[in-house]
Amino acid sequence: MPRAKKTTKSVYYGTGRRKCSVAKVRLVAGQGNILVNGKPVADYFGRKVLELTVRQPLALINGEDKYDVLASVHGGGKSGQAGAIRHGIARALLKVDEEFRSPLKKAGYLTRDPRMKERRKYGLKKARKAPQFSKR
Repeated sequence: MPRAKKTTKSVYYGTGRRKCSVAKVRLVAGQGNILVNGKPVADYFGRKVLELTVRQPLALINGEDKYDVLASVHGGGKSGQAGAIRHGIARALLKVDEEFRSPLKKAGYLTRDPRMKERRKYGLKKARKAPQFSKR
């Protein structure tokens, strides 16, 4: 029985993180479609600013119409998720061509944003908010 031919499409992976969000990004040669959790990027985020944030690394290397992006993202809010996808795309682009490192690094797309919500400490109401002091 003849086997079906496998098409060897070059797929590049990148994991992006920002705050509490984690994005797994796949970069495939295509027309520039971006899917986030199975939805088009405009439908998923609903805000033009977040959509532009996601597209920034591709715009920087003039690859907006060369690659399709398939992203799976969870955790955090919409803004953190957009930043995580941007980070993931930038890291995947490094695997495409190592020469993209310099412009991506200068633009700050390879740096993970580590700001997270601080944990709550015992004896306090929030991370730093203490209960009201009562003298009597």
